[in-house]
Amino acid sequence: MTQTLPLHRLQTSSGGPLYVKLKRLIEEAVANGQLRHGDALPPERDIADAADISRVTVRKALDHLVEDGLLVRRRGSGTFVAKPVPRMQQPLTRLTSFSEDMRRRGMIAGSHWLERGLHFPTPEETMALGLSSSARVARLIRIRTANDMPIALERTSLPDDLLPDPETVENSLYHLLGQRSIRPVRANQRISAVLLKDDETELLGVSAGSPALSVQRIAYLDTGRVMEVSRALYRHDAYDLVAELTLES
Repeated sequence: MTQTLPLHRLQTSSGGPLYVKLKRLIEEAVANGQLRHGDALPPERDIADAADISRVTVRKALDHLVEDGLLVRRRGSGTFVAKPVPRMQQPLTRLTSFSEDMRRRGMIAGSHWLERGLHFPTPEETMALGLSSSARVARLIRIRTANDMPIALERTSLPDDLLPDPETVENSLYHLLGQRSIRPVRANQRISAVLLKDDETELLGVSAGSPALSVQRIAYLDTGRVMEVSRALYRHDAYDLVAELTLES
């Protein structure tokens, strides 16, 4: 540990409060390759003993690094150097699919399926999709990835007559529907900031209590019928939503 992190020099070095100096020390170790993606940091107690500082100081430094996305805490395992996450900007002026967004960026979109099948709809799905009492709902729940990195947790519901066999969806839902000339022409989106639940943070590979962007979408066909309702939770450290505004003369 002393070769990777010269903690014994922390007390005598200059540069502000101890937690700031420890934070900078870890940042430099990551920047120069002494600590790499996936490397585990020593336990907080060991860092505190080696640096002759309190565990409160160690926790404060690590908390800041977790917030910055440099470190990630895994429940029951410890604290690790996080994999660098490329930030992506998503314009709000175009109606596109996740796969199309990634393709434009030269990235490979993927899915880790959690659920894919026909179900009896919830009252919310029945109302939002305008379903009859006998209809079922095609429900898709998956982790969306870009170059194998988890980016979003996505839940989508469609009427069963538009998607009678959800198992046929391999990656791009819009591409599959487009082969049957089913394509949304407009959508309403509601964007908000949320805190992820414990199971959601594990699925997205982020620290407990991490924030996310919640994007709720209702997409419509050219007939005015609702095609889908969806909610996607995007990692806060990977996605920026951008809107272009103009001033009316």
